[in-house]
Amino acid sequence: MTLADVKRGTKFNIKHIPDEVVRAQALRLGISEGAQLICDEKVPGGPVIIKRNLQEIAIGRNLAKNILIEEIN
Repeated sequence: MTLADVKRGTKFNIKHIPDEVVRAQALRLGISEGAQLICDEKVPGGPVIIKRNLQEIAIGRNLAKNILIEEIN
C-alpha cells in the first residue's frame, strides 16, 4: 500500500521509500523509513496531510505514490 492509498484517520508506518530522490524529499520534510504517522486529511485531488506528534505535513499525491506504508492496528 502507498501513502496515496491511505484513508483518513489511519495510523501507519513508513515501510520503504524505494526511489532515492523521493527519499531525499521525504527526509527534508522529516519523514523517514520506520516513522509512525497518522493520516489527518486527504484533500480530493490534492495532498495527503499527515501528522507526526504536533506537526502536520502536506505530501503531494505524486510523492505519496512512491512511499510504501503499512497500517498499524
